[in-house]
Amino acid sequence: MIANRSKTDNKVKKESFMQGVLALMVAQVLIKILGLVYKLYLTNKEGFGDEGNAIYNAGYQVYALLLTISSTGVPNAVAKLISERLSVGDNKGAHRIFKIAFVIFGAIGLAGTLFLLFGARKIANMMGIPEAEMTLVALSPAIFFVSIICVIRGFFNGRSKLKVTANSQTLEQIFKTVLTIIFVEIIAIASGVNTTLMAAGANLATTLATVTSFLYLYTYYKIHKKDKYGIDVQMQKSNVMNKSILQIVKAILWVSIPISLSSILSSLNKNIDSFTVTNLLKNFLSETDAKIQYGILSGKVETLTSLPLSFNIAFATALVPAISAARAKGELDKGVKRISFSLLTTILIVLPCVVGMVVFAEPILKLLFPNASSGTFIMQVCALATIFTAMDQTINGALQGLGKVFVPAAALTIGVLVKLILNLILVPIPTDVFPLGGAAGAAFATDVCHFIAFCIVFTVLRKNIDLKLSFSKMVLKPIVASAMMAVVSYGTYVLLSGIIVPKMATIIALIVAVIVYLLSIIVLKIFNKEDILMLPYGQKIYSVLTKMGIYKEKIK
Repeated sequence: MIANRSKTDNKVKKESFMQGVLALMVAQVLIKILGLVYKLYLTNKEGFGDEGNAIYNAGYQVYALLLTISSTGVPNAVAKLISERLSVGDNKGAHRIFKIAFVIFGAIGLAGTLFLLFGARKIANMMGIPEAEMTLVALSPAIFFVSIICVIRGFFNGRSKLKVTANSQTLEQIFKTVLTIIFVEIIAIASGVNTTLMAAGANLATTLATVTSFLYLYTYYKIHKKDKYGIDVQMQKSNVMNKSILQIVKAILWVSIPISLSSILSSLNKNIDSFTVTNLLKNFLSETDAKIQYGILSGKVETLTSLPLSFNIAFATALVPAISAARAKGELDKGVKRISFSLLTTILIVLPCVVGMVVFAEPILKLLFPNASSGTFIMQVCALATIFTAMDQTINGALQGLGKVFVPAAALTIGVLVKLILNLILVPIPTDVFPLGGAAGAAFATDVCHFIAFCIVFTVLRKNIDLKLSFSKMVLKPIVASAMMAVVSYGTYVLLSGIIVPKMATIIALIVAVIVYLLSIIVLKIFNKEDILMLPYGQKIYSVLTKMGIYKEKIK
């Protein structure tokens, strides 16, 4: 009976982990799709385009950096500490951590808001894009709200309620997309298509969307705190964590600071482009053309190349509390299996996306941005960074769960320093002199940055746990599957482009790519039985595959 109970518990935990991952994954994909919708709208909007993207993104990247300092890393830090307390039955201690974190990061977020509000003009001038001042002012209140939102999300993540986070993120993005389109349309009509005002209106939509997300999370917390299965009831049955407020503050900061450092450096990576690309391109381009090149890099290209990361961020988010709880219970073997599975899934998701963006860069840009489709080579170069960024995300989540919270930050610090040096060397070189000059040079510098960070964190992970990774399974077979996908889909595109309109040929070719890739994964048997059973509805999927004769072993 004990053995059966143990098996049941393991099954529930696996399903809980993957269901949480799936909920976050669906939310992130929806968020990215909605984000693409308003990016398509803005880029193709008359009077906005690549120049508008430059103003919009210049302000947004500075906001993102300040936001990272005040909040990013907080959800994982809070989730890690809360999951550790809950794993030993200390519900009161977990809730105490939440309340203290709420006050600390609320104060930090308020400081970030005031800094951005009163420093907007100076920051915009430093970037060489003075028009970004209004976008910074419009974004400033969002820093406070997102800071406390992150604490609440960390609280629910630590309690394995990842769907709450997923729902709040989805709601926020829906409001952001709808309000962006509404505000920009109204401002365009009222101002006679003023690009600067439209960019500010688009970022004001971001602020209002964060307020909406906060109201949802706070309402959910208040309702479920007092129900019969809620937090108050659980605290009555819990142990007490005998730690002072100062000790808890130190614990929160000890975890959150290094995690935040990784996110700060990721944001700083993008801000290097904000502060260097436009200014350095002015050495051989006009101010308008320099802004357009930066707009291509930070607008269209970054939006498209970050799409695959929306699938993967769910693993990084779920791994932190999962591995932390496994360590606290002395069940690290289960955590190692989840890490290995997450790494394999990361490769299988991201690698074909990268190959597709390299092969179909020009058709995709023409399909999505018919009024501003330039930037093919920049996109092809930048796409290469996606695979290393995704692997970084997953490995960082594992390392943070293992307590190696400073390693990701140290690795990315080295990568960012190399990127800064490469930006200063490559961006001032005209592309007709050297192909990897100009904005493409900044994209290449990003590739190198994340490759260096990946090499460091992967080496540390291998030294701390025995992953038992198979080269054939993790590298060779995914490459073969991606290559098969690329050959068949591009052949389809070439064949159809001479028969039907290019846009339709692109859509059909991309659909063919997805089908061929999925079939290749099945035929090559990249997933073994244990991998499949970790998936939601894994037993049913495995049963179907055995009936098809792909797998011979049947479930008893």
